Amino acid sequence: VQLQASGGGLVQPGGSLRLSCAASGLTLDYCAVAWFRQAPGKEREGVACMSSCDGSTYYADSVKGRFTISRDNAKNTVYLQMNKLKPEDTAVYFCATRFGSGWYLPTRSDEYDYWGQGTQVTVSS
Repeated sequence: VQLQASGGGLVQPGGSLRLSCAASGLTLDYCAVAWFRQAPGKEREGVACMSSCDGSTYYADSVKGRFTISRDNAKNTVYLQMNKLKPEDTAVYFCATRFGSGWYLPTRSDEYDYWGQGTQVTVSS
């Protein structure tokens, strides 16, 4: 199983980025998917998660209304659309997945089995 994250970069405050996470070795249709981030000196935190069963989502309070997680099953890819970016969004972003958890929506990092390599997002003027 491999997850390949991309789309990070340098953006000004208020700008937008879309992160992509392409999966191979498993079919995301049957998997819960998530994006986490880790800033220097801080713990990894869940940003957005989507269940395998009904597409229900979870967002951290700090990103609600600004970030959107989505998936394209035909492309076996998960996305994170990030709008109205703030300097405090600066971090390495990781995608993660696990085989279906049914109706339960995993939100903790220890609930996910497979991880991408991370992509740096820097929000600065």
